[in-house]
Amino acid sequence: MPSAIIRLITCGSVDDGKSTLIGRLLVETDSVPHDTVESTKRIRRSGSIISAGEIDFSLLTDGLEAEREQGITIDVAYRSMSLLDGRRLIIADAPGHEQYTRNMAVGASRADVAVVLVDATRDLKAQTRRHLAICQLMGVERYAVVINKLDAVDYSREVFEKYKAKLEEILAQLNISNFQIIPISAINGDNVTISSPTTTWYEGPTLFEYIRSWEGPSEHSGLAQLNIQMVLRAHNFRGVAGTIVGGKFAVGDEITVLPRKFPAKIARIISGEDDVEQAPTGSAVTLLLEPDIDASRGDVIQHAANFTHPSKLFRANVVWLGETEMIKSSAYLLIAGSASTPAIVTKIKSKLDLHTGATISSDRITMNEIGIIDLALDEEVVLTSFQDGRDTGNFILVDRTTFETVGAGMVIYPIRRSENITEYDFGFKSADRISKRDHNPSVLWFTGLSGSGKSTIANELETSLSLLGITAVVLDGDSLRHGLNKDLGFSRSDRAENVRRTAEVAKLLCNSGITVIVSLISPFRNDRDSARELIGGEMFNEIWVNTSLEVCMSRDSKHLYAKAGKGEIPNMTGVGQEYEAPLNAELVLDGTIPPIQNVERILEILKK
Repeated sequence: MPSAIIRLITCGSVDDGKSTLIGRLLVETDSVPHDTVESTKRIRRSGSIISAGEIDFSLLTDGLEAEREQGITIDVAYRSMSLLDGRRLIIADAPGHEQYTRNMAVGASRADVAVVLVDATRDLKAQTRRHLAICQLMGVERYAVVINKLDAVDYSREVFEKYKAKLEEILAQLNISNFQIIPISAINGDNVTISSPTTTWYEGPTLFEYIRSWEGPSEHSGLAQLNIQMVLRAHNFRGVAGTIVGGKFAVGDEITVLPRKFPAKIARIISGEDDVEQAPTGSAVTLLLEPDIDASRGDVIQHAANFTHPSKLFRANVVWLGETEMIKSSAYLLIAGSASTPAIVTKIKSKLDLHTGATISSDRITMNEIGIIDLALDEEVVLTSFQDGRDTGNFILVDRTTFETVGAGMVIYPIRRSENITEYDFGFKSADRISKRDHNPSVLWFTGLSGSGKSTIANELETSLSLLGITAVVLDGDSLRHGLNKDLGFSRSDRAENVRRTAEVAKLLCNSGITVIVSLISPFRNDRDSARELIGGEMFNEIWVNTSLEVCMSRDSKHLYAKAGKGEIPNMTGVGQEYEAPLNAELVLDGTIPPIQNVERILEILKK
């Protein structure tokens, strides 16, 4: 049975005519009030080629005043259109500018059909390949690739065939097989809803016919899932609420609550205010479980006979939306459904060259690029392959400092080796080790420029703590680079990995009851924040040795600044690479005063 609603996204480069095309579709299917259509005749934009009194179709979708003034679309504009057969089409008009790729990705994430426009008067752009690639990654199932503005090239079949050949090559590279390439003129209406007499050489469907022939998304796999959004409590009542995706649930079904794999049975299903015997995909319901197990927000419910094994490791495609590039060892917050957990990029496998379509190796992914990465999570989550379930195989990555969405991910597959590794439950716990000592261990993380005095203060502090009977150890950056981290350089990604490894060692030592003194430039704020989260905020103390660059350069006992000045050290912090000073350090020290005075300040804090 055809779907009652079809979701469509239009995309392409700037000025390819997306808004005009959608406006014409809306008008010619009588999906816009007549007074709204009349209003577009009175609004003229600067530089418009439209004659006075004619309909400016693009204004029907350019919803923001800023868009009208510039003649561009900067946000995703949604419109509803009749398919003239009782069904509705929800249209998302995506922005064409490269910097708004994130908006386009959001629109594609729910679309069934994509309309990708190409301007017949201009060369194919990388943005066209990017949009096709994102739509393919986001699970769009059908593609109408329209070559627009054929009126500007006298409806030339030769021009159409030239673009068609190039597009078929790109579509093949992206493994897109369900498509139709259509010649149109959005401004004149050729082959939009009515076949054009000017393109008698084209025997395919109009754009409207092609969209209408789509009967809806393919059937679900039957792997029903409910992400618990909230727990509802009242007198003698406890239910878990969420929206069902991928299949259906019925009263009496044996289910498993993941990731902890608690077994239960569905005792009641409540939809709205009514009890129902079963609920299909897309239903917002409340389930009462028997027994009343400890299920909470972020947990996932699936059938007991066929459930997804949770994992901490995943390989995934990612569309990068952040202004700061993604690098190996970067830490983010992964959100999948109602679940969230810290995540680290353990490998950047490759990225897509949007000009050639080739997959190339890379150690970073910049804004609007598409790559393949490996992720390691702090906690197990329930994610399937995106191909197996569009609703159950996607996630977003969030910057843990700004809380901005920086990546949209689609799982390729869970890395199953995580199931074969189990953390041993030792009888002697970290708390037992700490209780044997007369002090609470902590990690004192010294950060600052080279030459600021970090190592000198750290050395004095270790000596002072030893005299007080406190076991302490210094993890010095230079010493670590001669052993544990000798394979790392000084790129942004290598520095992140340097911090991660050091933090892992510091955590193990601290959990053994040892006070750990880390002396590490660690120039990037996000890396230090990741170390804090890994070690634990209650044990982590950031200490900034605030010494000016001029003083550090005057010391330069290692001659590093001199070499940097000659160009021999391009990534020297403070010269060739930025140092991001702490914003909320537990302690700020003056690196120009005698080290023992700084040690006394630290000891006063440790006593408290």
